Amino acid sequence: MRKLRNEELNRLSVDEFKKTRKIPLVIVLDNVRSMNNIGSIFRTSDAFLVESIKLCGITAVPPNKDIHKTALGATESVHWEYYKNTEDAIRILKDQGYKTGGIEQTEGSLMLNDFDSMPEEKYALVFGHEVRGIGQTIIDMCDFVIEIPQFGTKHSLNISVSAGIVIWELFKKISKKSGHKSEPLFTD
Repeated sequence: MRKLRNEELNRLSVDEFKKTRKIPLVIVLDNVRSMNNIGSIFRTSDAFLVESIKLCGITAVPPNKDIHKTALGATESVHWEYYKNTEDAIRILKDQGYKTGGIEQTEGSLMLNDFDSMPEEKYALVFGHEVRGIGQTIIDMCDFVIEIPQFGTKHSLNISVSAGIVIWELFKKISKKSGHKSEPLFTD
């Protein structure tokens, strides 16, 4: 095996990325304080063709050198918007037809491996504060809650790790059901 050089990876340009069909998934960051986590989520969202990111509350916004350090330019490719209140973002997404789900440990949560996406649905997933998680008022607004199965002693993951696991899993499920190919499909 030989490691590929960057020029062999056939990466999309930012313009090509913006013209590529995305999976019907929006990420909502509810008061995420770590700029490194925010940057990592941008980078993961770029990798798996997420529609957009909603940055809410105390969540920092680009341009920011600490976000850029981990995003590596993904703040230029992935569409994002800022909302002072997470509730406002969720209301707007619901009005636009998105099913909203929290990524949290709750009564009645659905394990990620049991979550079955529907090809005609659009999803918005909320990830919460690194210590406090998603607030109860936001959980109450969600249509469902997904939990990542964990088997060790901690029962918590870093938010950027959680986002990576969930986004990848939903990318696989949504792509399979919608016929979305791993190769870019340009809309123009």
